[in-house]
Amino acid sequence: MTDARSNGTGDAVRLDDEEQVAEILRGSVMSLWQTVNALTRLRPTRRARYSVTIFGSARIPGDHWVYGAVRDLAAELTRRDCDIITGGGPGLMQAANEGVHLASGGKEGRSVGIRVELPFEQNVNAFVTEAFEHGTFFTRLHHFVLASDAFVVVPGGIGTVLETMMVWQLLQVRKLHETPLVLAGRMYKELVDWCATHMLRPDAALASPEDMSIPVCVDDGPSILRVIGEHHDAWRKAQPRT
Repeated sequence: MTDARSNGTGDAVRLDDEEQVAEILRGSVMSLWQTVNALTRLRPTRRARYSVTIFGSARIPGDHWVYGAVRDLAAELTRRDCDIITGGGPGLMQAANEGVHLASGGKEGRSVGIRVELPFEQNVNAFVTEAFEHGTFFTRLHHFVLASDAFVVVPGGIGTVLETMMVWQLLQVRKLHETPLVLAGRMYKELVDWCATHMLRPDAALASPEDMSIPVCVDDGPSILRVIGEHHDAWRKAQPRT
């Protein structure tokens, strides 16, 4: 007698066998994740360029003083031979990409946008010179981590906080090593203070005191440039000689 499930075709599964189809899909997805995880363990012996990711709000207009400050910061980082990576959208992401354009005359600076498909989000801003599109936040966040040598966080909303906390957690569990996470402005100092207050309670510690020192909180652009500049210099010295 022929197995109704296979319909006489060996181990084939009929599409109307929902339980078996679901099991095959689950197994296939898990296999794909294992492959992705294995591939992302690979790292180049030498990264050709030093890349700084700037996370920030999509909602800040071009006439706001923070927009100008982020644009000027990215311009100075570009002059110091850094590539700039953003989420590629409007607001402070555009400000950072525009800074690259201004500092390089629109010719030499590498201004990267790593995007995600959203029903309400605008297209890649005009100052991005290399764009990547992702279908999910998960792969997009992973891309930021793989592509970046340092992270600078400027004012932003829930998405920016998500990105910040992910990088912070990866540094905490040592999936990232010696990667600056620089938080600019009072809002992030207050965030770190809140974490310390509630996570380091003696009656129920939820983190370690050293975890609170992972983000570097600064007040202004020169302080950001100092932190990134010191790390960039160390990065240059550590690069294998060709």
